[in-house]
Amino acid sequence: MDKFIIEGGRKLEGEVTVSGSKNAALPIISSCLLAEGKSLLHNIPDVKDVQTMIKILNSMGVKTSFRKNTLEIDPSGINRFTAPYEFVSTMRGSVCLLGPLVSKYGKAVFSMPGGCVIGSRPIDLHIKGLRKLGADINQQDGNIVSSSGRLEGSTVFLGGNFGSSVLATANIMMAATLAKGETCIESAACEPEIVDLARMLKKMGAKIYGEGSHFIRIEGVRKLKGVEYGIIPDRIEACTYVLAAFLTRGNVGIRGVVPEHVFSFLDVLGDAGISMDIKNDTVWTRSAPGWKAVDITTLPFPGFPTDLQAQTMTFLAMADGVSVITEKVFPERFIHVGELNRLGASISLDGARAIIKGVDRLSGARVMASDLRASAALVLAGLVAEGRTEVSRIYHLDRGYERFEGKLRNLGAVIERVNEK
Repeated sequence: MDKFIIEGGRKLEGEVTVSGSKNAALPIISSCLLAEGKSLLHNIPDVKDVQTMIKILNSMGVKTSFRKNTLEIDPSGINRFTAPYEFVSTMRGSVCLLGPLVSKYGKAVFSMPGGCVIGSRPIDLHIKGLRKLGADINQQDGNIVSSSGRLEGSTVFLGGNFGSSVLATANIMMAATLAKGETCIESAACEPEIVDLARMLKKMGAKIYGEGSHFIRIEGVRKLKGVEYGIIPDRIEACTYVLAAFLTRGNVGIRGVVPEHVFSFLDVLGDAGISMDIKNDTVWTRSAPGWKAVDITTLPFPGFPTDLQAQTMTFLAMADGVSVITEKVFPERFIHVGELNRLGASISLDGARAIIKGVDRLSGARVMASDLRASAALVLAGLVAEGRTEVSRIYHLDRGYERFEGKLRNLGAVIERVNEK
């Protein structure tokens, strides 16, 4: 098991390029199972979740080749329709395979998905939506077992207790592309990753309308073709580097940013008194002496992303004043609070709210990551903390950030990956 050792207090300088979006890659990789023929995907991040998805596909008989962020997928040899527990249990995004398997092949045996521990994330909306399209789905021995003939279009409502479900929207949209007739998704997720998936499916020959809104309409077709496609950059990674630059009082150019994907984040930084230059796809940070406290509420897109909550908490831990973060997507997503406090932050919890009293300095310590985004938050804290910080269990971070420590080192960070004995 690896850990990071970070010597804090180094100003970040230079340029960094954002990798492809992990959250866009997983559904788009899954969509290739719907095609007749090979697909070639570009800008795929080489992260653990993508590697796990490839292993799942290979176990099903799908042929893959992954080199230099380009992934070729040939589903013609698929001969198994079971997603193995040892892979699925580590990665929630693998549930995106369920819709394509049921729609194209009419059968699937799928272990209940896993992932990081940030609170309960049931897949009831996925099952509800597929049943509305005519799939026969049952749960047996910890597996989802599904069978169907050709699915039939229907109206599917995907509103949940904490907003629209991105992965459920992706699953139902993919399944509906080959269904008979018209499917209407009410309360669909609006995230950029859903729009990117829709673009991929339309290039394959799907008929989809309204992506990016809460109402998506799909006209089913008989077959889809394999295509070549490049996915969007990772908006969460981009914002993580922006925060790293400001925390270390650095001047960094972050390349590969789609500004309309991060408007809510940029608005929060503006409220905090932070200014930056945005030219085309690059954000240029400018060394800031300090920033003001702000209040944030996480919401589905276009609101402030829950996937940036932990990293922004590190940023606000050093703001002037008292900030409040209200978590409305995953109310239990605060495991990192205790670890940030070990580094000298002053954060208290009140239900689904974190109250953050800004401090002047953080001090290095040994901390433990609990999930993907918490890992990034602790690394950011280590970059600015005085002295040495050790972040253990960084396998969480490897799930979603490509070459994270290498990119930070190129900007001047002193960070080393070592084996934790």
